[in-house]
Parts: sequence; C-alpha cells; structure tokens
Amino acid sequence: MDQIDRKIVNALSTNARLSMAELAIKVGLSKSPTQARVKKLERDGIILGYGARINHEKTGSGHIAFVQVTLNDTRANALNAFNAAVKQTPEISQCHMMAASFDYLLKVRTKDISAYRRVLGEVISALPHVAQTSTFVAMESVKEY
Repeated sequence: MDQIDRKIVNALSTNARLSMAELAIKVGLSKSPTQARVKKLERDGIILGYGARINHEKTGSGHIAFVQVTLNDTRANALNAFNAAVKQTPEISQCHMMAASFDYLLKVRTKDISAYRRVLGEVISALPHVAQTSTFVAMESVKEY
C-alpha cells in the first residue's frame, strides 16, 4: 500500500458512498486509476466490504458493555467452539482474543442494562467454555467507527 492507497482507504472509511469521481478528487487521481486501485484493494482483501454508520440509540441498541471473558479451556477446539458461538450471537458486535489476564474482550450492544443483564446471564455465560466474566459499562461513546 502506498500513500494514495492509504488516502483511498481513509476516504472510504469515512464515507463509503463517495462516487469514484469524488474519491478521485480527494486522492488526486483521475477516475479510472482510482477505480483500478479500489478494485485492487478489494481483491487484495484490504477493503473487506462497505457498510453504514448506524445511530444505535435509534435502533434500540444504544447500551454498550465491554465484557472480559475467561475460558476454562484454551486449547484449539475450545477456542474454535467459543469463536463459532460468538459469531452466532447478534448482541456481540465485536470480539477480540486478548494477550492479557483474560482471554477475550467482547463489545455487547443491547437496549438497556436490563436487556444486557439477560444477555449476560442467558447467552454470554452459556457460551462454550466460559468460566468467568467481568463487565464494564460505557457511559458515553466519544469516538466510534
């Protein structure tokens, strides 16, 4: 990736609905080379897809909790089972394996604290190999993409 590719990625991460003409102006190229670069970034797996930024308050998922998860088994089969289950859990918007005193950090979106409590007790705690959780509730989102 060169400097122009970085400009393309940054521009599209801010506004994925830019036309090729608008993107070309932003990165200082004509439309055809810009389009070729975007297609190459997609083929190379740098641009994975396009999405919308959502107002989660208006969709009923404005409550954010971060959950530290410790597993009772960290062998490959256990990790794979946990990962697969997380991917099937819509309330979990992000999941990161950590190099820390716990195994995973989850970002969980729900309507409110009551809904979160239900998800924690009935869903997250029941995920494969979960031994312990610890919750941190976000009071405000200052920056989010």
